[in-house]
Amino acid sequence: MECGDHRHWGLHGAAGLFLVRRETAVDGVRRVTDVVLQHRAVWSHEGGTWGIPGGAVAPDESAEAGALREAGEEAGVDPAAVRVLGEHLLDHGPWSYTTVVAEVAPGARVDPAATDAESIAVRWVPVDEVPALPLHPAFAAAVADLLAVASTA
Repeated sequence: MECGDHRHWGLHGAAGLFLVRRETAVDGVRRVTDVVLQHRAVWSHEGGTWGIPGGAVAPDESAEAGALREAGEEAGVDPAAVRVLGEHLLDHGPWSYTTVVAEVAPGARVDPAATDAESIAVRWVPVDEVPALPLHPAFAAAVADLLAVASTA
């Protein structure tokens, strides 16, 4: 889909999963320690960069359902192992991208892995290492907001 100067994937919008691990610090505050990131295949849009698993939302599918489906397809994430904390919306009028912010559910374990050709790798990345990676430009612009949602939920 094209809107303005942008070309987007997904006739009905797109969504991705920003999945974090949080730990309770000595001061009792839960802090984000790691995030699941996808190293995008070189042939893909903005290939070679790091971002989050995601893709086109299907007709009659909610953004949350689409994000969880895509994370399952691209990273092997079981939706039952995820607790949604909130959402972040990038709205371009006729097209939007919803990032579903979530944490690993209590008692669950998530071992992400590249499960299709869209990824070079999918793995947990320590949050303090994220800025040093070559990030997908849209993800780079949103990562501080996404961390804020994950930190305050």
